[in-house]
Amino acid sequence: MEKKKVKLKDHLKEVGLFNRRLLVALLFVIVLTLMLILRLCYLQIIQHHLYTTLSEKNQVTLLPIAPNRGLIYDRNGVLIAQNVPVFNLEIIPDKVNNLEETIEKLSKIIELTPEDKEQFYKQLKQHRRFDTVPLKIKLNDDEVARFYVNQYRFPGVLISARLMRYYPLGASFSDILGYVGRINEKELNKIDQTNYAATNFIGKVGIEAYYEDQLHGEVGYQQVETDASGRIVRVLKRIPPKPGENLYLSVDSKLQLASEKALGDNFGAVVVIQPSTGEILAMASNPTYDPNLFVKGMTTKEYNALQNAPGRPLFNRSIRGQYAFGSTIKPFLALEALNAHAITKSYKIKDPGYFSLPGSSHVYRDWKRGGHGTVDVIKAITISCDTFFYTVGVKMGISHIHAILNDFGFGQLTGVDIGEEIPGLVPSPAWKHKAKGQPWYPGDTVISAIGQGYMLTTPLQLANGTAILSMRGHGFKPHFLTKWQDAQGKFHTKPPVTAPVVHADPQYWDIVIEGMQKVIQPGGTAARFGHTPYTVAGKTGTAQVYSTYGKGQDKNLPKHLRDNSLFIAFAPIDKPEIAVSVMAEHSKDAKMIARKVFDAYFEEEKEEKQKHETKSNDHSQSTH
Repeated sequence: MEKKKVKLKDHLKEVGLFNRRLLVALLFVIVLTLMLILRLCYLQIIQHHLYTTLSEKNQVTLLPIAPNRGLIYDRNGVLIAQNVPVFNLEIIPDKVNNLEETIEKLSKIIELTPEDKEQFYKQLKQHRRFDTVPLKIKLNDDEVARFYVNQYRFPGVLISARLMRYYPLGASFSDILGYVGRINEKELNKIDQTNYAATNFIGKVGIEAYYEDQLHGEVGYQQVETDASGRIVRVLKRIPPKPGENLYLSVDSKLQLASEKALGDNFGAVVVIQPSTGEILAMASNPTYDPNLFVKGMTTKEYNALQNAPGRPLFNRSIRGQYAFGSTIKPFLALEALNAHAITKSYKIKDPGYFSLPGSSHVYRDWKRGGHGTVDVIKAITISCDTFFYTVGVKMGISHIHAILNDFGFGQLTGVDIGEEIPGLVPSPAWKHKAKGQPWYPGDTVISAIGQGYMLTTPLQLANGTAILSMRGHGFKPHFLTKWQDAQGKFHTKPPVTAPVVHADPQYWDIVIEGMQKVIQPGGTAARFGHTPYTVAGKTGTAQVYSTYGKGQDKNLPKHLRDNSLFIAFAPIDKPEIAVSVMAEHSKDAKMIARKVFDAYFEEEKEEKQKHETKSNDHSQSTH
């Protein structure tokens, strides 16, 4: 039997094989180690900030982005309401453990008034816990620097850059523009809270309130990662907000400033309307206020001081001041008397200086003792004969007086686009029975015929009525907005809205306007108005505050008891460009205030024509 051969192990080969395997394993371990080291370097060095913030309770938040509020311009492109960048101190309540303690510590590095704290707690009730709530707005550079040095001590507190409303012309446009202010609880219940999630301000009065929806825009959103202090680490997704629309108003800033200057120290109002469109060129009320005060916020003491200041600056006399018509009512009544055939152009009375109803001993006196002699309708307007209009008023009756005044827009809202308007009052027997529980007496008709008694109007209504009269019955709804620019930059025009036509025979318009034209001529009640390079038709008015008949001169009375003066006018007569109403409280200056306004308008028009002619000449020379 053959024996099997036995192979002996080759130790050298086995050692070599082992070493090769060991080397491969070692290299594999080294490669894995290097990969681990590289990964650790990437995580610890390159991604250090990311994972550090993640370890500090970072969270993904959906933050609303406030839309830029629309700008407001005058008719010539002058910016009258804009937005300026400011820094606000804000708190995210959800990230603050103890609000009171945090605010107390903050007050040691940034001055916080009791009003700041009060406003914060009011706003706190109107916001969600994870919304930012402003504690103090409009920080100065020093306050911003002090906070950033100490920011690490205040998790959940941050400084945000915001746009704040600013009115560059200050008080000059406050009665037109109004102002924006912080949203209160009542307003919060009316608005779309989602659309105002990033906004703390809303239009309160004036244009700012009336066109709030257009000016505000639409809120945007961004999905962000924030750290424990509320600071944004990175933006993950962004939906941009839609900015508000830019508004262009009919107001002429130069004429507005001139109207305010013309009023001077007089408490009162001036309204200027373009009769051919209904566009309001100027609307001034004196005294007035700086709307920027409301944007930043006032202390209770400051607000009370403004509210109780002499002349009530917050009271817009142009649309809320209700005054007796006085003799400004007479052109409207003369037109109705002619149109209703109660009188003719040749109808005359002999004025003894007083009037009495048949069977009554009560005397209604004319403003001029002894009367004006023989008076027809043109003369009655020119010299403002009370006795003539007492007579005519009784001949027509209160129904005709009520009807014609309603036709001219009195006793009702004009619909002007700033809100807060008051309708005035054109009384009637039905109104008196309902409001006073009394019958209408013939004496009520007598005093109504000279714009006294229950009769009340506003300066805007007077300007509107004068504009309709100047256009021989054709009028337009008074308005400010002429065009707007949307978020895409496209312009849209707002066409004028026509008013119901006041019908009257053409010759009757001519008669009334002739009488008004003679008002400013020698012998007229506004002769002091003086000669003008333009034709003017006007009417003076005096609204009695305290009867001085037989008690001495008005000038001897305390100022608050003196008569109010009114003046209405339009120019030029053949092609009216402006209609003006002026109310001067306890003053006789209304007609001279109006003269300054007319001069300012036609001087500006002259300058514009000269500029246009110069440009035309320069262009023609450059083409030769």
